[in-house]
Amino acid sequence: MLLSDLPTPQVLIDRPRLERAQQLASAAGMRLRPHAKTHKSPIVARWQIERGAVGICCAKVGEAEVFAAAGIGDIRLPYPVNPSNASRLLALMDRASMSIIVDHLEVARGWSEAMQRAGRTLDVLIKVDVGFHRCGIDPDGGGALEFVRAIAAIPGLRLRGLLSHAGHGYSAASEDELCAVAAREAETLTTLRDGARASGIDLAEISVGATPTLRYSARQRGLTELRPGNYVYFDRTQVALGAASFDDCALTVLATVVSKPAADRIILDCGSKTLTNDQARGITKATGYGAVLVDDGSAPTQVDESLAIERLSEEHATVRVAGGTKLEPGDRVRVLPNHSCVVSNLVEAVLLVEGDRVIDTVRVAARGRIT
Repeated sequence: MLLSDLPTPQVLIDRPRLERAQQLASAAGMRLRPHAKTHKSPIVARWQIERGAVGICCAKVGEAEVFAAAGIGDIRLPYPVNPSNASRLLALMDRASMSIIVDHLEVARGWSEAMQRAGRTLDVLIKVDVGFHRCGIDPDGGGALEFVRAIAAIPGLRLRGLLSHAGHGYSAASEDELCAVAAREAETLTTLRDGARASGIDLAEISVGATPTLRYSARQRGLTELRPGNYVYFDRTQVALGAASFDDCALTVLATVVSKPAADRIILDCGSKTLTNDQARGITKATGYGAVLVDDGSAPTQVDESLAIERLSEEHATVRVAGGTKLEPGDRVRVLPNHSCVVSNLVEAVLLVEGDRVIDTVRVAARGRIT
């Protein structure tokens, strides 16, 4: 089937552009454990593992249930899962090697009680706040080492190591700032690890995860695992952050011009139910709700700077035209979204393409699994 035969809007994945992070992790001597929340597809997860990934991360227990049912055997939940989910996690532990994070002592005790009742042992990593100030223990508050000691001593839990997410890298204003975020993250984690080791506690895993800092984290010493998610598809935000080029971006939205009410305005059929309302963040300016790409007959890599998606309704994308356009109702364009992870969760399936041909349909099996 050709792209020209498809109804629109459609989410497309350019097959040759998938999977470019494994080589980076392997060269650094680190394990790659991709975050599956970006693609939500066991098919894509298997491709990642076949290329060398040790397993995957999932955002929620519901996501993990989908991937475990599909045969993915090593799953990490870098999310503060409450012990009220113990029965679900125990069921998952029968099918896959599972690990979670903890950053609160009472929550850890709740998991300890659940595991002891079941006669099981759960692998945990301590989440450390390295500057994003979302989840994680404060490494500078004076109680971090005491927290490590407490978790290491709790029955029913096996402390594997430390884990962090440098989400503040998305707000970096320069390449130097991104590099500094990655370096500071590694320093924070390895300092805490060294303190634990001096106390007789060996932390085997030091895990970091964020696509903007990925290329810099791979240079840091002492880290054992990289957990990028967005890298599998990339998006306009990652281009603005210097983490990718337009040629790296695998996910685009095929859309049709449905109206041209004025010379300076066209309407596309990819509204907020297909694109995301997220604004792009980055070192370079990226305004609007996605980038309309120049049609070059294959996988476009250049932005049409005369077109700016200035507003999204549920089914409409309002595009402001600067200087005129040859586009007319019925013409088609490819749009690079600001945030590909959200787009994946909006559709039941994505189409795998090469050039102007559709070669496969990939179901987004974990779509909507938010519990």
